Amino acid sequence: MCTRRLVAVLMAAALAGCAAARSVEGPNLGQPATPAEIAAWDISIPPDGAGLPPGSGTAALGAVVYAEKCQACHGDKGAGQPNDRLVGGHGTLTSASPVRTIGSYWPYATTVFDYVRRSMPYPTPRTLSDADVYAVTAYLLHLNGIIAETDVMNAETLPRVKMPNRDNFTLAYPAASR
Repeated sequence: MCTRRLVAVLMAAALAGCAAARSVEGPNLGQPATPAEIAAWDISIPPDGAGLPPGSGTAALGAVVYAEKCQACHGDKGAGQPNDRLVGGHGTLTSASPVRTIGSYWPYATTVFDYVRRSMPYPTPRTLSDADVYAVTAYLLHLNGIIAETDVMNAETLPRVKMPNRDNFTLAYPAASR
């Protein structure tokens, strides 16, 4: 009986301690991010290319970077395996087995740049220079037949690239229904 009473008293004390801890505003971990820290991670690139960094690259340069940093996951010339296929799929989106790749599905070339810069290469994202990202983007666009091998991609030219599927997206919530 004595052990049960002791356990009950300890449980009541623990619950009281938890209730008291709830009145504290938070776990008091970390510190607020500074504006400079936030700006360093605010690297989104919209379809119009606003915020694209200085630098440039061509498909020929991108092939070298791709072979070193991307091919192990995305296969020779973006053919896929073990991860996503990046090339091909043209004309398959309305089929029973659509192949969604950069060339068949993605609406904006700036999205390719944004995604590569933000997320690749696995497992070390954000380790490519901006010039390397422009070059890999150019290489992927070239492999998909969207630009020529000698076209230079930079902050001016990349937003002007017209992706094959650009006009096939619709707004889920048109302005009139908001």
